[in-house]
Parts: sequence; structure tokens; C-alpha cells
Amino acid sequence: MTAELVRGQNHTLPQTRLEIRVSAGSPVVAGATLGDERGTVRGAERIAHPASHRVPGLEVSRQAAADHRLAVDLDALPAEVHRVTVVLALPVGAGRPVSFGAVAAPFVAVTGLDGTEIATFTLTGLDTESAVSALELYRRQGAWKVRAVGQGYAAGLAGLFADQGVAEAAETAAAIQEAVASGLARSVTPPPRTTEGERVRHPAGPAAAGAQAPAPPVPEAQPAEPLGDPASARTEAPGGGPIDYAHPRRQTSAPPPPPPTAPPAAPGQPARPVAGDATGWSMDERLYNQIWGMFEDLARAVAAYRSAVDFAESRMDQELDRALSDPRNRIGGAGDRAREAARAKRDELTGRAREALERDLAQLAAESAVVEPALPAAYAGWDNPVWHAYRVPMEIPMALRLGDLRLGEAPDLRIPLLVRLPLERGIWIDSGRTASEAAASTTGDQLRGLAVETAVTLAARLLAVYPAGEFSVHVVDPAGSAAGQLSPLVGSGVLAGPPAAGAEGVASVLAHLTRRVDLVQMAIRAGAADALPPDLDTGEHLLIVNDFPHGFDDRAVTQLRYLADEGPSVGVHLLMVADREDARAYGPVLDPLWRSLLRITPVADDHLADPWVGHAWTYEPLRTPQGSRVLEQVLALVAEARRGGRR
Repeated sequence: MTAELVRGQNHTLPQTRLEIRVSAGSPVVAGATLGDERGTVRGAERIAHPASHRVPGLEVSRQAAADHRLAVDLDALPAEVHRVTVVLALPVGAGRPVSFGAVAAPFVAVTGLDGTEIATFTLTGLDTESAVSALELYRRQGAWKVRAVGQGYAAGLAGLFADQGVAEAAETAAAIQEAVASGLARSVTPPPRTTEGERVRHPAGPAAAGAQAPAPPVPEAQPAEPLGDPASARTEAPGGGPIDYAHPRRQTSAPPPPPPTAPPAAPGQPARPVAGDATGWSMDERLYNQIWGMFEDLARAVAAYRSAVDFAESRMDQELDRALSDPRNRIGGAGDRAREAARAKRDELTGRAREALERDLAQLAAESAVVEPALPAAYAGWDNPVWHAYRVPMEIPMALRLGDLRLGEAPDLRIPLLVRLPLERGIWIDSGRTASEAAASTTGDQLRGLAVETAVTLAARLLAVYPAGEFSVHVVDPAGSAAGQLSPLVGSGVLAGPPAAGAEGVASVLAHLTRRVDLVQMAIRAGAADALPPDLDTGEHLLIVNDFPHGFDDRAVTQLRYLADEGPSVGVHLLMVADREDARAYGPVLDPLWRSLLRITPVADDHLADPWVGHAWTYEPLRTPQGSRVLEQVLALVAEARRGGRR
């Protein structure tokens, strides 16, 4: 039976290999400190946090998130550790809550590896605190117990660490928040959660059976957000029609479960993969939720495998240390037998983990083979036949595919990278050289050209998935260096105007879009939609900026940051094609800009992190097939539909 703890209450732990689950209403930082008998933490190396997510016997998430799984092996803790304190903190940054009193009360659960709850604790009564000691696992007379703490700190992590005796507490807290900010900048934003509906998941294999820091059992799915968004910006267009930046198909109730589309599998056999077997109001929504479920499944399956391998290596080292601590065993047959036994156990654990991973990968590969051909155009690659039957849509889809993601353990299994529409954050296509193998074999000029081509194909996809006339693309190319790559957009006539060149062109486009953001924001705040100028285009706008910072003065840089921060909420989105090294002269003034954008690359690069366990995923951009004219054909249909709408 689960023990529902209140502040100060304790409960005996029946096992030493545990999982601590954290659920909060908004992203929080989760970590843990290792203290001695008095609770004193002897140095920053005894703190598990996003910048140092693994210490002996403990592993935490690498980034801020609304849900966390912390893996604990109490037997693997150093002998001098008597107390493990689970710590929660709010990430700092503009627009983020500054105290736990402004968010839903966090919930913490201690569970076994099979997910069975041992003890739970809801952290109520918090107010101005921005960091809190949630609970602690402590050793008493050879047994381990859990105690609900709930001690908050208005001074944040610095105050919490100082209370636990950490030297340089403020510096350690600042380093953690910096690591969190960097992690949020490179993390793929997960889909919002609903309270109902689960992805159809398959039983996990015993991959983590020997893991020191086991990946958690596959949790509930995270399908589309609760349908209905009262916080969305809404007003009325001059003609009386609504300016609605919420997704048009969001409703106010939970979606129905998927209809049964395939007979159940025979007992003992894996479930047959079916396209669209997630919850949703439409097939597009079910496919969207299913793809995110596959993404999470692969992340956690690989986490289980990696944790099991790490545990096997750690266990072998510990067994060898114990066996060879006696000098008599260091030479001769006894030492050799100890080494062979330790390595055999290591190989057995690793083999079991690999078998479980292979089963999970085979199931996901079979599911991918079924899902990929069923994808609509917005989710499909350019080589999918669905593009050859393309017609301009009447409404926007839920999401757009930006590329593919893969992990080293499954190089042939690609997960589509989907982002919600309308875009909630801008995109930065990195035209500079990175450490990836693909970038190393590509010249700087080639990278810049590929970056612009990636921007063109992305803009074409956005134009293709919006109804005619409801999406406009503006291009800023100050030096005219991308004329060749931009020719598909220019030649088809789908741009709002010719690419802007020179400082004057940059200033004109930025002034036009800044004015639009200002006017719509004022209309929303004042409830004066009828005051909007009749010539104001209330559709979505995309600004492509090439070769930044060439042609940008201080005023233009300020306007660009303003568009990146304020534009998405009122339908103005930013697509940067730039090398960050070229903008170093501006110093830290541009850091908020870079961090507000989703960074992608024109070649394969392992820089994106998933929102669950923080793996570094290899991103691959979408390319049109060699010799194919699908891009030109799609843009021609878009241009024809736009001309027809203006008649």
C-alpha cells in the first residue's frame, strides 16, 4: 500500500533500487545532494544536477521539465553518504514563474523499478520560495527510510546549498541555472499534455534489470495539449472576422480514444503496429501523438540500455576491487578466476540489456514502417508520394516536420521531428562549422549554401500547409549572397516581395513587421480590433534573415530581438540563417536571441536533446530527392492558389 506522506513524516523503504518521480505544473529543475550523517554536503561533486547528472548511485535529468524520473541505487552510494536530498528549483529567465506559489504544487513519488508506488508527497503551502528540499532518503541503523521535507528557500538554490554546508553555494547555483538555460535552448519542446488518453505501449524488456541508474518504466503518453486555449491572443479583424492564433481544431474536451483498427495480437506476441493508434480527434492528431510516443519510447529504451551497460561496468570494477584488495589474490589462479568471473557477469548483464533493446528497436522499426507511409504532407518527407497528390489545404495542420532524429544505437530508425503550428518559437539554421563529421567534410561556402537551401525548403513546406493567402514569407538578404538558393521562392512568385538587400532594405522590412506586431498587440490589449488599419494582413508571417549580422545596425538588432520575443504570439515568426561566430562582436546582447530559437543544422549534427532523458540526438534536415522537381511543383500550386484568391 502506498504511504501518502505529510511534511515531516517518514516511511521505511523496502528496497534499495528505486525511482523518484516528480510531476509539476511547469518546468522545474530536479537534482539531489549527497550528505553525511549530519546532512552536510562535502563539495559540489556530491550534487547531481543537469550539468553533472550522474554521481555514484544516482542519476537525474539533464534539463528542466515538468516531469522527472530520478534513478537511485542506495547500495551503490559511497559509504560516507547517509542522506540523499531531492531538490527542486524553478529555472530563471524572462517570463518564467519566480516562486512555487505561482505554480501548481509539485508531486513527488518514490517507486520501485516496476513503477509500484512506495510513498508519495505533495508539496503544498509553498509561497515565495524558488527552491525546495522535497524529500530525503536517509540511513538509520543500517536501514533506509524516506522522509517528506518540503523545506522551501526564498533565496533559491544558493540558499538551499548554503543551508546544507556547500562551499561556494552561490557559484554552484549559478552554474546549475546556466546549464539549465543552455539545455532549454537545445531541447526539443515536448507536446503539451492532456489528462486523458494513453499511447498504446508495449511491455518493456528487462534492459534495466541490472542498471545502476535505470531508465524509468515507460510513463503515460504525452499527447496533444488540452484542446482549447483561453490564453491565446484573440481579437477581430477589420472586416469582423476573428484573428485567432490558437490552433483552429483545439476543442474544450479530451479527444476520444483511437478506434480499433486491427485484431489483437496472439498471447505472448508483440502488438501489431497500426498507424494512428494514439488518441486524437482526427487521424492527423492521432499520428502526431503516435510519433511523439515513438520518440519517447526510443529515448527511454536507449536510456535503459545505456544505464544497464554502465551498471555492468561499475559492478565489474567493484567486484574486481573487492577480490583484489587482498594482496594474495593479485597474482596466481585466484586473481585470474576473479577477473574472469567479474567479466563474465559484466558480459551477461550487457547481453541481456542488448537483447531487450533489440526487441524494443524491432517493435519501433515495425511501427515506423507502418506510420511513415500513412503520414499527411505536413508530416511527410519530400520523398513521400503524398506530395505528388498535393493540393492547397483549407486549414492548417497540427504540426510540421522539420527533419529527422536518430540515436547511435539505432542508426536506421528515424523519428520525425514535428513542431506545433502556428510556430511557438523561431528557428535558427546554423550556417557555421560544427564538430559533426558531416560538417567537417563540408567547406564553409557549401555549409552556407546548404543552410539557405534548408531555409527555402522549410519556407516552402510552411507555405504549402497553410491555406492560400494565410501565410506570407519575407526575405532579408543584405548582400544578395543567396540569390541562387532563393530562386525557387523568387521564381514561383510566392514571396510577399523581392528579397530585401542593403541596410535600407533591412530597415524597411523590420519596420513593416515591427509595426504589425505593435498594432495587433495594442488591438488585443485594448479590445479595439475595429481600429486596425484595413490594409493590415492578419495572416501568419515568416521573416527569413540570411547572412546575419551583415547589414544590421544596433536599431535593427533590437528590432530583430523584439520580433523573436513578441512576434510568435501575434503571428510573426523568425527564421535565421546565420553563423553565431559571425555575431560575436555583439557580445552577450544576442544571447537571449539565440536561446529563444530552435537551432537546426543544414547537415547531420548531434546537438538536439529530447525533453525526457536529454540524449544528444542526431538531427538530419529534409532534402528533396536528387533530380526531383517536387519543390517547384508544390510552389507552383501554392502560387496559383494565391493568384486565384486575389481575383
